[in-house]
Amino acid sequence: MFKKLPGDEARNLVSTTPDTAVVFRPAVMNTPVSITLAIWLYRLVAGLARLVWRHPVALAVAATPVAACWLYGWHVTVAAVCMTTSALTAWATLHRSSFARLVGWRLLAWWRWVWVYRRHWQPVMVVSGLGRHLRGRDYLPALLKVRCDDWADHVTVRMLHGQAVKDWTDRADHLAHGFGAAGCRVSVARAGRLRLTFPRRDPLAVPLPAIPIPETPSVGPVEIGICEDGTPYRLKVHGTHVLIAGATGSGKGSYLWSVIRGLLPAMRSGLVQIWALDPKRMELSYGRELFDRYAADPADCADLLEAAVAVMQQRADRYAGVRRVHEPTAADPFILVIVDEVAFLTAYQSDKHLRARTIAALATLTTQGRAVGVGVLAALQDPRKEVMSIRNLFPDKIALRLDESEQVDMVLGEGARDRGALADHISPIPERGAGVGYVRLESSPDPIRVRAAYVSDADIRAMVAYAAGGGEGR
Repeated sequence: MFKKLPGDEARNLVSTTPDTAVVFRPAVMNTPVSITLAIWLYRLVAGLARLVWRHPVALAVAATPVAACWLYGWHVTVAAVCMTTSALTAWATLHRSSFARLVGWRLLAWWRWVWVYRRHWQPVMVVSGLGRHLRGRDYLPALLKVRCDDWADHVTVRMLHGQAVKDWTDRADHLAHGFGAAGCRVSVARAGRLRLTFPRRDPLAVPLPAIPIPETPSVGPVEIGICEDGTPYRLKVHGTHVLIAGATGSGKGSYLWSVIRGLLPAMRSGLVQIWALDPKRMELSYGRELFDRYAADPADCADLLEAAVAVMQQRADRYAGVRRVHEPTAADPFILVIVDEVAFLTAYQSDKHLRARTIAALATLTTQGRAVGVGVLAALQDPRKEVMSIRNLFPDKIALRLDESEQVDMVLGEGARDRGALADHISPIPERGAGVGYVRLESSPDPIRVRAAYVSDADIRAMVAYAAGGGEGR
């Protein structure tokens, strides 16, 4: 039992235990002033050299008037600047593409580098967690290069040692908002370096008319629309299988009909056959005359798929030990099996036996068919595993507008949304979002944003007339 001390005695109580704590202070070395000045001078020269190397046009525009004013006086300089400005204006007016490529985008890249990225680089990196502030010193990823085109800024960065790509993809939203962009996509430039894409505008906001029918027969890749950078997008269908997933009204029909439209000359010459499965009886039935085989009833669909398997196996028996790659001919045409709303056949129909037959046939085709010239192009609304258990057997996948963020990785594979495939953010307004999607190919993990052209009912009627040999179909 402890005895309580009086107030004065408690206040005057002093410990008699000796203080044994030892404080270790690191030795401080004073760097000579000459070495500090040499380091700063080296950094200044290296920084100026990098600036000249990366932005020669912008520096020339800024430095030339100053040098001319110093050498010849301001009167001559003003006259030269006016003449140069007039010449550049005429160049930009008469041949805008070459002016933008050689001058305009370089000037914009320099301005964006100075005013947007370099100015905000340190706070964005530290706040987002990609940089570190330790013992009064900032450790930041290096901003290497900014390149601009007509729709986006492409920023090349060097990661800190020990960082991974996932560290950046997890912070894509932080980067986008930090630099005032609508989004940010992360891709690997090379080991240790990343390319960050910050869109300035949306080149896919306007619907596209149907692509003209090709003049020469070909099995692809088929031009079906445009990429986000304005280049034509060509979808490979021969030698692969493609799965398209998207909510109602997302534009799956644009992809199906654009592929059919691009293959029309080859169909007309006998190099391609299209077998269509249309359980909804609404999408593909409008151009039923275009297809070599057509099925709508679930039992007929299962029979058609098993017939495709039989053709595939016959070809495999003939090709064994003879060839490894299919070459389309009139005798052995490329067969493209198009399935609209495949989930109805694999999950929603009540007959379990037909479901099992359908899934077995599709699994066989998607695992063995592409080497012998039998491809599958399937579309569905619900990408869940219990609905489409064989979705991973499709090498190439397209995600249109989806309802949930988790569905993006279900369709395109793990990590696709972190890399910028924001399919759940695509506008539900048909004029803005129908046909817009993200493509992830077997050969590349980075998703590509594209928009397929819209094929109207009138275009389909013209296609039917073209296939019958009675028109151009355009």
